[in-house]
Amino acid sequence: QVQLVESGGGSVESGGFLRLSCTASGDTDSYGSHSMGWFRQAPGQEREGVATIGPDSSAVYADSVKGRFTISRDNAKNSLYLHMNALKPEDTAMYICAARLLPWAGPSLETDAYFYWGQGTQVTVAS
Repeated sequence: QVQLVESGGGSVESGGFLRLSCTASGDTDSYGSHSMGWFRQAPGQEREGVATIGPDSSAVYADSVKGRFTISRDNAKNSLYLHMNALKPEDTAMYICAARLLPWAGPSLETDAYFYWGQGTQVTVAS
């Protein structure tokens, strides 16, 4: 079992920045061999993939965040990060960290590809 805990959310003005963190605990011996992802869900909307990163640190981004968000990982710390710049009001959502179950499975923006989920951290961007 793996537990994921997010932090770093908050309220910012449009154009601002935030850095989200996600730390894995539990069965993390093979953390570095698993793809990780950031997803977000706004009230009344479906959960959507924002950015994912593979074991080789290859990254995939949603079109809506390309050029503004950067995903990274620190395998020594069992941690995942999301650097968010030029934030817009439409980025307002609960941001959730997720991990794929099978090692060496590639990065994916599909929610069904992920097995472990955190509780999320709220990001609010004021216009």
